[in-house]
Parts: sequence; structure tokens; C-alpha cells
Amino acid sequence: MTSRVSLPLIQALRDTARRLAAEAPYQWGHMGSCNCGHLAQTVTSLTKAEIHTQALQRYGDWERQLIDYCPTSGLPFDQTIDEMLALGFSRQDLTHLEKISDPAVRLAIPFERRNALRHNQRDDVVLYLRTWADLLEQRLLDTLPLPEVAETAALHS
Repeated sequence: MTSRVSLPLIQALRDTARRLAAEAPYQWGHMGSCNCGHLAQTVTSLTKAEIHTQALQRYGDWERQLIDYCPTSGLPFDQTIDEMLALGFSRQDLTHLEKISDPAVRLAIPFERRNALRHNQRDDVVLYLRTWADLLEQRLLDTLPLPEVAETAALHS
């Protein structure tokens, strides 16, 4: 997980998980309806068809497109990736999302589910997104100063 932690980033993961859990059209082989495609829908407000059409302007799946990404290409799909990166996701995060393969996220998933996770199964993707959001939320909370600590420090100064 190399994401920059922020509330909007966490909310994007939760919103994507919620939409997928509510039976939004899911198709792993479709650039706009796969794991990254659903997150892109959330972040950009583009439709699955718009994302898919953009992706077809260059060769490859999400992983290949992330490798070939160029912020100055002018390609619409690179602009979609730009928006996702601007929110705080890294190219590595997105590559992991497509295969639900980030070791830290997988480790946080209960053992009995972890070993059976499949990257192209809706329920597994929802679990991965929710777990990732939980981990980032905890990381964010860990950076906040605790009021009790601040009060104790003020008393001792």
C-alpha cells in the first residue's frame, strides 16, 4: 500500500465497494467494469463504457496501461489515471487492485478467506476494497494526535 492516506481516498474505496456489493455490473475482462474500472468510475464519474472506450485507444489491460502511462500523452485514459493518482493512489496500488494482490491488504483478510481470494470474483473484490479502506483508515487515525496526550503534555509544561 503506497497510497497517500486521505479521507477522499478512503471514501472512494468504500463507495466502490458499496456499489459493487449492490450488484453494479461487474466483468473482470472489461476495462470499465473490472476492479480498477469500478474505482475509476467512482473517482472520475465516467461511465464504464467511457472508461472502456478510452482504454481501447492504447493496447493492454490495466496493468499494461499503468506501465505505459504518460502524464503528458494527452490520451483520455492517461487523464483518467491522472485523476486516480491525484486522489492519492499509486500506480502500484492500482496494479495490485486489478489482481487483489497487495500483501498488506491480503494479510489483513481472515486466513480462511485469504487463500481462496480470486481477483475476478465480485465478493472477493468487495472484501479486498473494504479491507484496504479499513487499513488506510487505521493509518490515518494513527497519525492524529490523541487529546489525552496533548492535555497531559500541557499539564507537564
